Amino acid sequence: MTEPPAVIAFDVIGTLMSLEPLRDRLPGPDLLEPWYTRTIRDGMTLSATGGYAAFPDVAAAALRGLTGCGDEQVAGVLAGFADLPAFDDVVPALDKLRAASMRVICLTNGPAQFTGQFLDRAGLRRYITRIVSVADVGRWKPFPVVYRYAAEMLAVPPSQLALVAAHDWDCHGAKAAGLRTGWVNRQSSGYNPLFLPPDATGADLSEVCAALLAPAA
Repeated sequence: MTEPPAVIAFDVIGTLMSLEPLRDRLPGPDLLEPWYTRTIRDGMTLSATGGYAAFPDVAAAALRGLTGCGDEQVAGVLAGFADLPAFDDVVPALDKLRAASMRVICLTNGPAQFTGQFLDRAGLRRYITRIVSVADVGRWKPFPVVYRYAAEMLAVPPSQLALVAAHDWDCHGAKAAGLRTGWVNRQSSGYNPLFLPPDATGADLSEVCAALLAPAA
């Protein structure tokens, strides 16, 4: 029987934090998904070629390339990150983990300061014991070094660390690095069948966390 993990790490952008309010700041409402996808693509590309740039810089460059926005427009969109809310299912899930005495961290492609401000604003800081940012290793998720670094910092083997994310590519990367994974279905397109399957899935974070806490036969 497989026991629950020792630590659960949450992705932040798109998993705990909703990007939806940024839609109205963009030149067109249909640009949110392509912009975020391009941002992740460009961050991954830099990592794959031995480079690194922080999330705000990559997001700004992606927005300029996608829309032709000037500096003032780009700054106005990025300023919206300071007001982004948590999804409604976050607090119930974190309450469930707290009741189970589970250690919880954030593992994010965003800067640690940006993540900390979000946690404070959303009233989530009390649940989170640590923020691990890709800036610490100079590579974006889903590169294996990111997940293994998180496990090392927590002094747990990768198999005792679980990542919860709304992104199938993130779950795939974590699983390939030896972590357990939980995928919350915030996408109508579903989980990519070419990726390593998650250990737990759910329509909301509480379902995912309950599945990760349950011993597996």
